[in-house]
Amino acid sequence: MQLDSFTGGIFDTNCFFLLNHGILIDAPQNAADWLQEKGYRVSTLLLTHGHIDHVWDAARIQKEHEYVVAYHADTEQMVTERDFFRSYGYAWDIEPLATPGEHLEESASMQIEGREFQVLLVPGHCPGSLCFLDKEAGLLYGGDTLFAGGVGRWDLPGGDGELLFRMIREKLFKLDDNVTVLPGHGPATKIGIERETNPYVGERSEFEV
Repeated sequence: MQLDSFTGGIFDTNCFFLLNHGILIDAPQNAADWLQEKGYRVSTLLLTHGHIDHVWDAARIQKEHEYVVAYHADTEQMVTERDFFRSYGYAWDIEPLATPGEHLEESASMQIEGREFQVLLVPGHCPGSLCFLDKEAGLLYGGDTLFAGGVGRWDLPGGDGELLFRMIREKLFKLDDNVTVLPGHGPATKIGIERETNPYVGERSEFEV
């Protein structure tokens, strides 16, 4: 499997593109330009969650690539209502999707563009947050749930720190130690490393929400 990545926007948001399958995971600002420069064609866009920095270019890419977009139902308003993020205190509006996407639920096995994923529902950072596990490659596209030495913030509307911590421990930390986490921000890490050393949710952590 060939994988490329791009980091864009003022929040340095990561997105990932599976070249052999045309799958894009998240769509930060300037991702559309990056795809054009690379000559990549998107068949399916998977959104880990609906926060503005992860969906910024989704509508533009939808127009240019005519792809299928898929996300959890709780993400719907975030990608279809232009001024949704005004309630977050942001001055930005998004370009809404021209056509609403397909809704994904948690699934032990799902075929997407010929690639098998396990879809994990991991709310707490944002309602409807999804992680996509590619078991064959040993990769977890984690969005803003688990970071190298950190976790997603839970102080935005719809956030719940206790729920986030519990979901990470009950779902993500049940995965194999060698699974590589590709997060929405920052560098990659390993499940085993975070389970042992993460200062928020690791085995030795004394942090309380």
